[in-house]
Amino acid sequence: MATPEQPAKRNKPPVRDPESPRRVTLLELFFDLVYVVALALVSRGMVVDLNWERALQALLILMALWWTWAITTLVTDLYDPERPEIKLLIVAVMFGALLMTTTIPEAFAGRGLVFAATYVAIHLGRGLFLMPAVRRHRQSQRRAARIFIWFAVSAVPWIAGGLGHGHAREALWALALATDYVGFRLAYPVPGLGAVPDAQRTVTAEHLSERYQQFFIIALGDAILSIGTMFSLYHSEAENLAAFATAFVTTLLLWRIYVHKSGELLPHAISSSKQPSRFLNTAPYTHLLMVAGVVTTAAGFDLVLHEPTGRTQPAWMAVILGGPALFLFGRAFFEYEVFSRVSLSRPGGLLALLTIAPAVLFLPPLVAASGAMLVLAGVAVADFRRSQGKPPEMPSPPH
Repeated sequence: MATPEQPAKRNKPPVRDPESPRRVTLLELFFDLVYVVALALVSRGMVVDLNWERALQALLILMALWWTWAITTLVTDLYDPERPEIKLLIVAVMFGALLMTTTIPEAFAGRGLVFAATYVAIHLGRGLFLMPAVRRHRQSQRRAARIFIWFAVSAVPWIAGGLGHGHAREALWALALATDYVGFRLAYPVPGLGAVPDAQRTVTAEHLSERYQQFFIIALGDAILSIGTMFSLYHSEAENLAAFATAFVTTLLLWRIYVHKSGELLPHAISSSKQPSRFLNTAPYTHLLMVAGVVTTAAGFDLVLHEPTGRTQPAWMAVILGGPALFLFGRAFFEYEVFSRVSLSRPGGLLALLTIAPAVLFLPPLVAASGAMLVLAGVAVADFRRSQGKPPEMPSPPH
């Protein structure tokens, strides 16, 4: 027999209760499994006929995948992920994200329209689902309507790009992604409705920070996958072991640099901030930079593990050194998010990577990867020495 509380709960809008558990649910972790495959396909596709256009295409696909994940994560932060309707929404998005993933190898060939249409269906379908689901909570309904309108606008270049070909598709999808990313940063302003108020952009510190940390671990999983599956046995044993060890240590250093201080203190920084919505405005962009850096680094592992000897081609150099550089660039912004300052080791590491770039063009790819590893090791050592023997540093978010 149903208790009196059960009908009341069914009639209550699925907005997250401030007193509800804030831990990540198992369904959210299950949802993330799609992105293990997606990131692997992005990094593998980047090194097939490697050139600048291929890199641009990989970036566009990564940005689309990331935005699908980030907005879904925001939904599970603003709404109760234990409610059946939100669980159903997560499963539906997971199905769409998996369909998008299957089209990645041919997204800029014969399956572009499927990729674009699925992306649009995910975001518009979420809005069409949420608006009636939260009809008893007018503020949440207006927020969902604003977001829906912005994604409806970006749907035009998405579908047009799917119907187009070549550079036209790249340009239209870049325009669509710019619309999606800028709309979020501006809080989705709509004539007659205005922008989403800050009170409607509050976040759950423990949940949101844990979700971003988990996705970064998924990106590192792509690097581990590259090491394990792309390990080649066609060269001498010493070269293979050296490439294998270099890739593994580089992955370990990426993890260490991410979690050092800023990654550990992110939940406290969000909860102690006078404007928690500020992290909502910046975290998707800083983590996108770091994830893109790790995915590019994984693509570099693919190259080095297949061909550790010979001379490093310019495109190979851009991937092998560019991945760690992009990660450090994003990590600097992440540190500023939490501490309102940037350690000198971040720009120092970027400068070191830029300095060794010309020299590695005359050296084997394994040496280039070793140089990137040593730069990251220097950054990690500088982090350790700066914090050794000092009292724990507390977050100081920028005003």
